[in-house]
Amino acid sequence: MTLRFFCLLACQLLLVFACAQARAADAVDITQAEIQLSEDGYRLKARFAFDLNHELQDALQNGIKLHFTTEIEMTRPRWWWRDEKAVLAKRTVGISYDVLTRQYNVLTTGSLPQSFTTLEEALSQIRSPARWLIAPKGALKQGEVYDVSVRMYMDRDYLSKPLQVNAINDSSWRLASNRKTFAYRAG
Repeated sequence: MTLRFFCLLACQLLLVFACAQARAADAVDITQAEIQLSEDGYRLKARFAFDLNHELQDALQNGIKLHFTTEIEMTRPRWWWRDEKAVLAKRTVGISYDVLTRQYNVLTTGSLPQSFTTLEEALSQIRSPARWLIAPKGALKQGEVYDVSVRMYMDRDYLSKPLQVNAINDSSWRLASNRKTFAYRAG
């Protein structure tokens, strides 16, 4: 009886571990996030690590456009009042597949679409985006320390309504990162 109990317990632990590994594979990891000062303002340089699961690849191949949104928030802590929200910015990148040309198209808000022959090339454009202007040069007070929070997720709000309902109930349509937080001293 005891041996049977321990075998059942071991099987349950293996199942829990396998589920945790599957869930971790559907996450977006932020491998790099830093603020850089340029001539025209403050830019976010970021790199993300993720793969599309089988369901999302099928959806893309069947003509469903997927959107990935990156959010950044910069706040300045104040002891005497609520924290000052200095920067709140979002940028969305869409990826689609054109069956006729057999190419993947990546469109960043405010720019021209780019075409790629493989899914991996298209995803690399999303994983390593160009430095993004998040605030003009005078938006931050020089010498002040700001708390920065960055996250990326697959934005289901861009899906058609029937797909949104399906995406809410289906965990394979949830692809998101945890918030990455760090401090930045404005230059």
